[in-house]
Amino acid sequence: MKKSTRRLIALQVNGNEYEIAVHPNRTLLEVLREDLRLTGTKEGCDDGSCGTCTVLLDGVPVRSCLCLALEAQGQAITTIEGLAAGQQLHPVQQAFVDQGAIQCGYCSPGMILTAKALLDRNPAPSETDIQRAISGTFCRCTGYNKIVTAIQKAGQLVGGGNG
Repeated sequence: MKKSTRRLIALQVNGNEYEIAVHPNRTLLEVLREDLRLTGTKEGCDDGSCGTCTVLLDGVPVRSCLCLALEAQGQAITTIEGLAAGQQLHPVQQAFVDQGAIQCGYCSPGMILTAKALLDRNPAPSETDIQRAISGTFCRCTGYNKIVTAIQKAGQLVGGGNG
């Protein structure tokens, strides 16, 4: 069996540039967690169905377990670690804390990044818009009501005024 040859790639993660040698079959999730030590991105199902590994590629939510690291070159990658500005939480993160939308926290990075992408497109989403946006990220703790409320509150914080 022939070993795959590593390739040198450049990734822009949370505003920082990284050059890293990766095997072509390595997922973005593996590179983020194992090579860059950005463990806020969670590994869940490994088949794209749970949403816990969601990151933003150029502002679009993507399952990092299904995306090869090679495919992420040339795109701005945002992980949960990249949202806060120092000790100042991003409004979506703060709303999740304030509304009690974080229970065990495992789904929170994926939920928060998905919510940020939604609010970037639509700062005043309806409850249906929110439910549709987060439908691909599973939470086993909260029952989703607090998550929806947190996203509505975050929309108010970022200028949506709805709710």
